[in-house]
Amino acid sequence: MQEPTRIIAVRHGETSWNVDGRIQGHRDIALNGTGRWQARQLAMALASEPPAAVYSSDLRRAIETAAEIAHRTHLSAVADPRLRERCFGRYEGRTFAQVEQESPEHALRWRRRDPEYAPPGGESLNSLRDRIAGTIDDLAARHAGELVILVAHGGVMDVLYRLATRQHLQAARTWQLPNAAINRLLWSPGSGLTLVGWADTGHLDIAARDELPG
Repeated sequence: MQEPTRIIAVRHGETSWNVDGRIQGHRDIALNGTGRWQARQLAMALASEPPAAVYSSDLRRAIETAAEIAHRTHLSAVADPRLRERCFGRYEGRTFAQVEQESPEHALRWRRRDPEYAPPGGESLNSLRDRIAGTIDDLAARHAGELVILVAHGGVMDVLYRLATRQHLQAARTWQLPNAAINRLLWSPGSGLTLVGWADTGHLDIAARDELPG
């Protein structure tokens, strides 16, 4: 019987668009000063748990976060576009308030988490879930009995939580998706993901905040 794969899943560090509430999707936005600090703190927190591999979305904010972890664990981060954020098409770069003003009917379906709704030029929640579920099955199956670290995005973390807790895509979110938090899961063939721990941000709450740029 195949041993389960231990997974640490991480949302990238903060970006200026996170601060502004702008929809990032597939836009290639870099970390801001806070995000770079978060990535360093995250890497130090994980240094005592050397993984077999570090996989990352190929978007810059995830790659920059993963690079800090990989450096501390003496690995190279492997970029995988299947770990990208949900694509929001023409709404990328806007705030949700702007979407509500410009396209109230689209905003309503979005707010209701309609699984079949895809923003113009974008991706539905059903498509995102299927993409992430297939990617996790593929990556985790390569590392039976090992630990892997995945660096991705808020939408990806949300899907992982729902898969691990068997919650529907339209279930109200009662969990947090903090930047650079540590989320722990187990993957087993046939049964998929189970939740071990979620949204650990202890490494971001320490006195080292005096490193943070003003």
